[in-house]
Amino acid sequence: MAQQIPVIIITGGAQGIGKGTAAHFLDKGWRVVIFDQDAEAIQACRQDFSNPGNLHLIEMDVSCESDVISAVAGALQWGGRLDSVVNNAGLADPDTGPIEMLELAQWQRRIDINLTGAFLMAKHTVSHLRQSQGSIVNMASTRALQSEPDSEAYAASKGGLLALTHALAISLGPDVRVNSISPGWIDVRAWQAHAPANPEPLSASDHEQHPSGRVGTPGDVAAMVAYLVSPEARFVTGQNFVIDGGMTRRMIYED
Repeated sequence: MAQQIPVIIITGGAQGIGKGTAAHFLDKGWRVVIFDQDAEAIQACRQDFSNPGNLHLIEMDVSCESDVISAVAGALQWGGRLDSVVNNAGLADPDTGPIEMLELAQWQRRIDINLTGAFLMAKHTVSHLRQSQGSIVNMASTRALQSEPDSEAYAASKGGLLALTHALAISLGPDVRVNSISPGWIDVRAWQAHAPANPEPLSASDHEQHPSGRVGTPGDVAAMVAYLVSPEARFVTGQNFVIDGGMTRRMIYED
């Protein structure tokens, strides 16, 4: 009996870290389903990836339960199975201004997409992941662990995602493993829908402030995703992995 090709869903996969992760799994021979709300970014993906037979793109909003139900059904109809889910969709801009000026709608939108979207994806994919003994990877952020001013909504949504990760790991084990990744500074400019042809190079100081000696790339995060969904990580669940070049371990004092 021929081995079936594994299928992975990546939310927010049409650009940034999600797109880099999609490229990584396509190169590994997986079948990749991208969920994304940005129609232009989805169209760019159709042109950028050279193996369309293994790629399926669905325009949807992860914060809308009916969209999630419909998109998951479409992914299963196309792929015939489901092995992994990467909850990567999120509003990336953390700065929402002073807390006394933060509108409830702004707060709620970040919670809805960054946190509730991951809950809805888990809710509507877990029965299929149980069948494949699959896994979920939630894309959190180092901002769940440390903060800059005026980032309360983003930090709360990502901190909630860490808690959701270990709660799901306990509830869904041993059938489904659940882990999270907290990226630091990842240079995603080349993976955006409207990427500049010749982006300004990052400065030497941008790289040197990282103990690893450089700013991160989507490939750094994708490699961790690939490990976490692989059989080699079958004893790993409920964990958060910081991919930040060592920045959250570095003491920084103002001069």
